[in-house]
Amino acid sequence: MSNPELLVEPVATPGILAAKLLLPFGSAEDPAGARGAHDLLASLLSRGCGNHNNLELADLVEGCGAGLRCDAQEDALILSLRCTVEDAEHLLPLLAQMVRAPHLEPDQVALERSLTIQALQRQREDPFHCATTGWRQLTYGSGGYGHDPMGITEELIDLDRKVLLPLAERLPEASSVLALAGSVPQHLVDQLHSLEDFRNWPKGRAKDSANRLPYAEGVGTETIHLEPMDSEQVVLMLGQATLGHGQPDELALRLLQCHLGVGMSSVLFQRLREDHGVAYDVAAHFPALAGPAPFVLMASSVEERANLALDLLLTIWEELREQPLSEAELELARAKYIGQLAQGLQTCSQRAERRVQLKAQGLPEDHDQRCVDALSQLTPSDVRDAAARWLGEPRLSLCGTSGALEQLARRWQRRVAG
Repeated sequence: MSNPELLVEPVATPGILAAKLLLPFGSAEDPAGARGAHDLLASLLSRGCGNHNNLELADLVEGCGAGLRCDAQEDALILSLRCTVEDAEHLLPLLAQMVRAPHLEPDQVALERSLTIQALQRQREDPFHCATTGWRQLTYGSGGYGHDPMGITEELIDLDRKVLLPLAERLPEASSVLALAGSVPQHLVDQLHSLEDFRNWPKGRAKDSANRLPYAEGVGTETIHLEPMDSEQVVLMLGQATLGHGQPDELALRLLQCHLGVGMSSVLFQRLREDHGVAYDVAAHFPALAGPAPFVLMASSVEERANLALDLLLTIWEELREQPLSEAELELARAKYIGQLAQGLQTCSQRAERRVQLKAQGLPEDHDQRCVDALSQLTPSDVRDAAARWLGEPRLSLCGTSGALEQLARRWQRRVAG
């Protein structure tokens, strides 16, 4: 099998092609004391590679009206190219050059590091981000999922080229996946691995699971995190780490996510906004991760109504484990799930990214269709039982004024003690 493994997703388009190259090194692999290293590395891959410095690379890509970037997620680095079919043959090699010959020039490292630190400083003004950061640390501790992919400001300050070089050198060595979606001519598929920059790519090695960093580590027994902020709103995040993408109970939890947080008919929207008017924003978060993904209910409220907002979130959470959905509620959740799948596969870029994600996580190409086929077999009792297995030990993260947090903390402690 060649490395990277090539997947092709034909989509009828007016001569547009999207390419996604997945490398199995994400922010969960950040070295100790260097959280943010993979995100910084990702931002640098498109700032000079092969025979092109940062300006030449930008001119080449933008001169074709194309887009080229690299993003760090928890589980992977994903290189993305969007271009016309006519330009694909001479732009696709850039993906290989970004992996095999990145420049990582010291001035570019310093620039990207400064931009990342500025972005993190701006996020500290966002109560949602502060609550999310607190919940991550509360739930995953110092493990791989315990920090934002962008990293930690105090550790980014000392990141330099010497730290990034070992991470860059291992990029070509792991098994990677390249997906092409759109109007993909057969001659391009046939000759891809013959293109100079893809030729003689090192044979991919599976990552040693025994040496992978833990997703969660050093997690204490505390179940609440308080983040004081002089803010006009209080942000509440209630949830826990659950399971990885493709695991047996995931489909049931995903139906619960749709039931709770998708659309204006969702439970969070109806209860917190329509019935009680206690929340500005509500959401149910359940990303598709390789490891124990967070299942989190989120809401923002005015300080005067934050106690009621917390009570409602706790009531909803308990209902998931104790009361099965009605047949009508389950059928609506099924329809929302199918709609979410369709929305996530509208563009060539989305289709290509889904293909590489499934392959990288060892799931079959028809995983989504298998899930759709399995929907009718899930009963209300099945969904409730899955919730009982995975949603029994929630943790709470709060961001708001000190006075509001103290009241909410007392309310939470009474709940825990009871």
